[in-house]
Amino acid sequence: MPLTRDQIAQRIAGEIEPGFIVNLGIGIPTLVANFVPVDHHVLFQSENGLLGMGAFPLEKDVDADLVNAGKQTVTAVPGASFFSSADSFAMIRGGHVHVTILGAMQVDEQGSIANWMVPGKMVKGMGGAMDLVAGARRVIVAMQHTDKEGQSKLMKKCTLPLTGLKCVNMVVSDYGVFDVTPDGFVLREHPADLNVDQIKAATEGRLTIHPHLKKIGAR
Repeated sequence: MPLTRDQIAQRIAGEIEPGFIVNLGIGIPTLVANFVPVDHHVLFQSENGLLGMGAFPLEKDVDADLVNAGKQTVTAVPGASFFSSADSFAMIRGGHVHVTILGAMQVDEQGSIANWMVPGKMVKGMGGAMDLVAGARRVIVAMQHTDKEGQSKLMKKCTLPLTGLKCVNMVVSDYGVFDVTPDGFVLREHPADLNVDQIKAATEGRLTIHPHLKKIGAR
């Protein structure tokens, strides 16, 4: 079986080191915070002007003025900071975010990412994604490996409008963990119930297998 959304998020949480400043996109990335140990003192940043974003609130604790960049109500941890979106984007553009974790519609073998629009469909805007993929020190994508038609989303070349060019470092999909290298995607880990041939068949972009390939969860 492919990985669940929670399993994707849990695996990505293992890439976050204590003390990191992390920006989470909407969708699967928001789940990553659930798997980061509290004693790691990781600070989650929202590009609308919050450093120290906490968990989603219980209904009785909802504050309509306290929202993340995706307009979801959130909480703030003790010691959190609030500032203007201009300061927030200066923080991102200045390279002060250690990791950004985003969803994507496509990632190609050179690490380019398309995640903000499909031509002909209504779109609210690209949000902060373009700044994040250019300014964060590391870019990790959390995504489904194929679209609703079963077509690969790990491409030779993105066909949708790009968010960023050659900026993705790692992809964690429901089919495994992939490094993005000058030689294309490198499969590092895979679900126990999926074999390499199945993953190759579902991947359009150039794919090589890490010499020490592991099953996810194995040590």
